[in-house]
Amino acid sequence: MGATKTDHFTEKQNAIAAIAKALGHPARVAILEYLMKTEGCICSDIVNELPLAQPTVSQHLKELKTAGWIKGNIEGNAICYCIDEKILSQLQVYFSGMASKLEKKKNNCC
Repeated sequence: MGATKTDHFTEKQNAIAAIAKALGHPARVAILEYLMKTEGCICSDIVNELPLAQPTVSQHLKELKTAGWIKGNIEGNAICYCIDEKILSQLQVYFSGMASKLEKKKNNCC
């Protein structure tokens, strides 16, 4: 089998792209905003908050979890979700590095 397009990029570049891609749907952004204002919640709490069916919310939660945005703990027969703080630290380091590089290039570009 041949190389995929992602094989041509670094592990870090692929990781940042996967994290950013997970934010590519407004429902996922809304889920993250909801999780930021709650201690933790189960899927039905999110379903009650959004105008989406439970299977659709579950699919968005799966995408966010796969990308590392959220983590979940099993509580009985439900899963309590929360934002994984490690991802925010990772993004903060990445974007701070970008900001530093841009600051050094200031006025050297169009």
